[in-house]
Amino acid sequence: MQEQNRLKQALIEATAGATAGGVSRTVTSPLDVIKIRFQVQLEPTSSWALLHKNVHGPSKYTGMLQATKDIFREEGLPGFWRGNVPALLMVMPYTSIQFVVLQKLKTFLAGSSKKEDHEKLSRYVSYVSGSLAGCMATLGSYPFDLVRTILASQGEPKVYPTMRSAFADIIGTRGIRGLYSGLSPTLVEIVPYAGLQFGTYDMFKRWTTGWNRYISPEVSSADTELSSFEYFVCGFAAGTCAKLVCHPLDVVKKRFQIEGLHRHPKYGARVENHAYKSMFDAFVRILEAEGCAGLYKGILPSTLKAAPAGAVTFVVYEALHDLLDATLT
Repeated sequence: MQEQNRLKQALIEATAGATAGGVSRTVTSPLDVIKIRFQVQLEPTSSWALLHKNVHGPSKYTGMLQATKDIFREEGLPGFWRGNVPALLMVMPYTSIQFVVLQKLKTFLAGSSKKEDHEKLSRYVSYVSGSLAGCMATLGSYPFDLVRTILASQGEPKVYPTMRSAFADIIGTRGIRGLYSGLSPTLVEIVPYAGLQFGTYDMFKRWTTGWNRYISPEVSSADTELSSFEYFVCGFAAGTCAKLVCHPLDVVKKRFQIEGLHRHPKYGARVENHAYKSMFDAFVRILEAEGCAGLYKGILPSTLKAAPAGAVTFVVYEALHDLLDATLT
């Protein structure tokens, strides 16, 4: 009986996590595409930076509005969902694994699967559990993340018309190891990112619950469950905090992922094969060639995307988890 309950809980967490990740990714895909175009562009991504005396050659994208107009004019509305299929194939197992591992760790540490017992755990448990869950999820879904980045960055004319052609070329030119290009900076990024996202989310939830009890002391603890809007705000804040801290690592990851990718010359210089010897070398080279701003390319669309993505993910997860829990148990 106990084993059945565990399997049922794992199924609920996996389903809720996968659905939450899929909805979030689809809703925020346009901002993700713009972010990736900025991150893989070696030239400046702001018009004022083009005035710098050391900058040579035109930049394809010089601002969010200009990038949005260009992508729409050249690729149409579907251009904003370029690479969304591999993105869904990546994010659905990713969030599914992440939430299952996270809840299992909390259940193990709390000695109970009840939500109220999880909330009694130290706030540091959420940071550590979130980081471990993020690492496990990344290892299980990384090749789809790589292909998503490549498809979303290529623009028109397409180099890879389908996800299958992208996989075939990567394996043919880089081998199986090529499917994990950029994994090291990804794992280095995901530890603080997932830790901050889940840790700050739990922290904001506790603060909000405490505030609700403070302003309504006559209401019992059982009736202080957060509303969907409050979950949204907590997820929004958590996503923003995590992205602002970890964005430079995401830029480095994207550069490794698109090494050697052939693109039309109008998109500017490309990242050549073996352009970076290591993650540290990538940081140094980006700083030397593009300045500190190079490590924060795409930060605006990234933050605008991360905040609602985190909010939507947590709202859908909490709502669907509670619905499935009530239905199945």
